[in-house]
Amino acid sequence: MLSFVFAESALELVPREICGHPAVASDASRRGMKAGEMLLDRSFHHTAMAKLLDSEKRGRPDLVHAAMLSVTATPFYLEGRVRLFVHTYPGTVIEVAEKTRIPKSYLRFRGLMEKALVEEPTGGLLRVRKARFPELVKTIEPGRVFGLTVRGRLEGIPEFAANVVAMKDPCVVVGGFPHGHFSAEVEKTMDELVRIDSRPMEAHVVAARVVYEIEKATKGFND
Repeated sequence: MLSFVFAESALELVPREICGHPAVASDASRRGMKAGEMLLDRSFHHTAMAKLLDSEKRGRPDLVHAAMLSVTATPFYLEGRVRLFVHTYPGTVIEVAEKTRIPKSYLRFRGLMEKALVEEPTGGLLRVRKARFPELVKTIEPGRVFGLTVRGRLEGIPEFAANVVAMKDPCVVVGGFPHGHFSAEVEKTMDELVRIDSRPMEAHVVAARVVYEIEKATKGFND
C-alpha cells in the first residue's frame, strides 16, 4: 500500500485576518456566503492575500484539485493500492476514503472542500482533522518517507519508483503549493529528499508520473 501526501497544500478557508478585506467581502456577497467559509483563492482574493504570511504558497485550490485528480484517476488508485492525504498549509489533514473519486468539475470540488473544511467530518468519503505534518506521518506509520523536491538528489523516475516499491508501506510526499519549498518542519520529517527532473514541475505532473511509474514497478516487482 502506497501512502501519497500533498503537503502544505494551498487549500484553506479564508483566514480570519482578511475576512473583512473588500476583495473578500465582495466575493462573499457575490456567492451569498460567509467570508470565512469560502476557499481562499488568489483569482479573487489576490489583493487581500498580500498581508498573509507565505502568501506565494497559498490560495491555489485549483492546483490542489488538479493534483488530486492526477492520483485518483489512475488504475493503481482505483485498485485500492493508494491512500491519499491532503495536508493543508494551516495544518488540516483531509484523508480521502479508499477509491473515492474527486469531482472533475472545479466548482463541485470547491463546494465539496468548503463543506468538508467547515464541518470537519470524521467519517464518509472525506475525513478531516487538525494535524501538523509530523502528526500525520505518525498516524500513517510508513516504512519510509520520500519527499519530492528540487532540493533533493536527482534520480530518474524509474529508479525512484523501484526504490519506493522495495520498501514496506512507503509514503511519497509532494508539495501541494505553487511556489516555494517545504517548510523546515515538513522537510525534517522526510527520510529521503529526491528530485525526479532537472526542472521544477507542477504538483499534478509530478503526481501523475510518479504514481504511474510506481504502478509499473510494483507489477514488475511482484512478477
